Amino acid sequence: MDLSVIIVNYKSSRLILDCISTIVAETTAISYEVIVVDNASGDNSEQLITYAFPFVQFLQMGYNAGFSRANNMGLRAAKGDYLLLLNPDTLILDHALDRCVQRFAESKLVACGVQQLNADRSLQISGNYFMKGGLNHLLPLPYWGKVIRWAGYQLKTKVPNVQEASTEHHVDWISGAFLMVKRSSLEKAGYMDEDFFLYAEEVEWCSRLRKLGPLAIFGDINIIHLQGETTGDAFGSDEKGYYGLYDRKGLQLMLSNHVRVRKQFGVMWYFILLLNYSFAVPVFFFGSIFENLFKGRNPFRYMPQVWGLTKNVFQLWVMTPTIIRNKPHFYKVL
Repeated sequence: MDLSVIIVNYKSSRLILDCISTIVAETTAISYEVIVVDNASGDNSEQLITYAFPFVQFLQMGYNAGFSRANNMGLRAAKGDYLLLLNPDTLILDHALDRCVQRFAESKLVACGVQQLNADRSLQISGNYFMKGGLNHLLPLPYWGKVIRWAGYQLKTKVPNVQEASTEHHVDWISGAFLMVKRSSLEKAGYMDEDFFLYAEEVEWCSRLRKLGPLAIFGDINIIHLQGETTGDAFGSDEKGYYGLYDRKGLQLMLSNHVRVRKQFGVMWYFILLLNYSFAVPVFFFGSIFENLFKGRNPFRYMPQVWGLTKNVFQLWVMTPTIIRNKPHFYKVL
């Protein structure tokens, strides 16, 4: 078996049906299997998917285990020499899997990804570089993040992501929407960290894979990624990307990022990140008032978002003793 494709499902059968249709249509040069791991969707996903594609191996977690644990179940069941974590909200283009496996097999890469595209075929960030202490997680903060971004430009800091990948563009970590690894790499680096429920798990995993050798994005191989569709729909969030910080989805994102920083960079950098998030709350409060007054709008227009960020930062402080101890813990808030 050349390739095992692992897709995690949580109430995403419609997306998965479209995804597998493109896998079948666009994959003809390699042998492959498709493993769908269900996080207790509680719907008719299994019937719909296995009826349409009887060859699919459908595994049931029995509870909403999130990304790491469900993918690990799929990885343990996989028989392929190459293992692909693939999001439900992806569409395979132009024999992407055939081409990716063939090039990956001939390389010394430990893991690889491809250039992801938005639905309108515009470029989507697919590969990234580590920033010391995970300081890139400060950039989405309202107002304060813009100050940090401006300071980074003034200091000519390396941009943390790859806007457009070259034919083979080496990176530090790869988007989990399409992340392919060699079985030999998995055996050395280990499985995904099961402390994570959702977000940042692929970053932490890539930090361990990166110790074994290079990771790269194949910029001339494309897929479509409908970014954030699965989590936005499943968890009732209006935020379709990965930048909203004001609801429960935002709390999960913030929590996972802080846990990743603690694991990868240590306690000092964890507190640097947390203190910046805490400082961002009053900055958001006063900044939003001044901005709205200047523009002749209701000065309290953004107070629901301010309150949402405040609650989420407070929850981070509540969880801090557990995070600092760095003992096994399932960080799930959604």
